[in-house]
Amino acid sequence: MVISFYCQIGFVSVVLALCVTSCTVMAPLGEPERALHQWHDDFGPGEVSVHISLADQIAEFERGGHDIGWCYVATGKEGHRTSPGNYRIMEKIVDKYSTHFGWIEDEFGNVVNGDATPGTRVPKGMVYRPSPMPYWMRLTARGIGMHGGLIPEPGKTASHGCIRMPKDFAPVVFDSVVVGTPVTITDGKSKRRLMLEHQPPQPSRPSARPPPWVGNSRVIETRPLSDSGW
Repeated sequence: MVISFYCQIGFVSVVLALCVTSCTVMAPLGEPERALHQWHDDFGPGEVSVHISLADQIAEFERGGHDIGWCYVATGKEGHRTSPGNYRIMEKIVDKYSTHFGWIEDEFGNVVNGDATPGTRVPKGMVYRPSPMPYWMRLTARGIGMHGGLIPEPGKTASHGCIRMPKDFAPVVFDSVVVGTPVTITDGKSKRRLMLEHQPPQPSRPSARPPPWVGNSRVIETRPLSDSGW
């Protein structure tokens, strides 16, 4: 009996140990990812136009004067500011690499200089990689354009002057514009932001929690009694 008792204790200990080492604790879910773009082109009449807000880092798209979508962008950071103005798409190339900027990586593929140029000295055993600019849409002869890329922090600048669009959204824009499509870049607010600022405040909703029970009765409302009420 004593041997059986200790065997049972040993079995329970093994089970607990296995549970501690193998059971996983579910981490709490983080906040939902912010939407980087929306598109609802009905391919109606009219040509596409592009409006880019440097203040909000948002590009908005219209067809024949009607909104058809928007996306976050990443324009030129400090020292490489994207210039406001009226432009037109001059060139479209699906697969393009920058002739001005790139990075240097070591033999293992680790980036050791993420802000390099073709003239940057490359240490022995390392290599210079030009920055990819897929779905290139040129705006200036000096190499400024729209293309797919990283949006590290939506609403903040990040590029060397180009207008980066979300990687999975750039092909949609590329297929919707033509050489000659007008592109307006402004320091002003986006239409999306102005619309949100002018929305009336939403009324607060009453609590959905039901009134508490007291004995066999549910308390609907309470109020102080006057002297006559007593």
